[in-house]
Amino acid sequence: MPRLAVTGCALLLAGTAQVPAAAPTSPCPTPAAGRPTVVLVHGAWADTSSWNGEIKALQRAGYDVRAVGNPLRGLTEDAQSVRDFLDGLSGPVVLVGHSYGGSVITNAAAGDQDVKALVYVDAAVPDVGETTAQLSGAGSALGGDPATLYDRVPRSGGAADLYLKRQVFVRSFASDLPRGEARRLWAAQRAASTAAFETPSKAAAWKTIPSWSFIATGDKIIVPASQRAMAERAGSRVTQFAGGSHLALVSQPAAVTRVIQEAICSVR
Repeated sequence: MPRLAVTGCALLLAGTAQVPAAAPTSPCPTPAAGRPTVVLVHGAWADTSSWNGEIKALQRAGYDVRAVGNPLRGLTEDAQSVRDFLDGLSGPVVLVGHSYGGSVITNAAAGDQDVKALVYVDAAVPDVGETTAQLSGAGSALGGDPATLYDRVPRSGGAADLYLKRQVFVRSFASDLPRGEARRLWAAQRAASTAAFETPSKAAAWKTIPSWSFIATGDKIIVPASQRAMAERAGSRVTQFAGGSHLALVSQPAAVTRVIQEAICSVR
């Protein structure tokens, strides 16, 4: 059975404790009025349905949760879209990002006093000036010839929409999902603009907001070594999941939800 290894930000990978991946979710012992809204931001080649497992568990536990459509057009535009959504909420927020969604929340949360915690799920955690494309790490499945990785649709202005090729999606992006499910997700994937990956980050909200990082050791898209380095730099509380894939939010929702709940329970 897969296990979670939970590590503190100061002792990354040291003195780990083992906890069950499928532990049940229950509300934090705080008044309902004081509970934060959980806002979930998906990454490239995905959509809001990627969070269905987490939404079900969090709602069952009594939390308000919203999954936001990430436009996947460009980091500045996408972050503003999420920020506009946050501005329409009241009360504390736990902001969660998967993959490229990590770059989006890093920018969207900057200067927002209502965002009390950031959760990165197999995600990019950029500093100012870094692009998402720079953070996949050595050995990433996205490090090969673009012609073998993407179906490319040119757009005006020099950008292009990228779709992952089926073999890359099934074998590397969704490698721990049943093949039939992985193929269905591949067929339904949303395109991501090249601008999403090539735009430098303008902010680094993790410098002022506490953060958590969920890292699947089987991730072939943003490799675990890169995720650990980013998490250490951010001072994140790290949970390593043994196995999984880049789509652990789909295949391992109980494990991901547990980390989100840690962040929820930190809000006072």
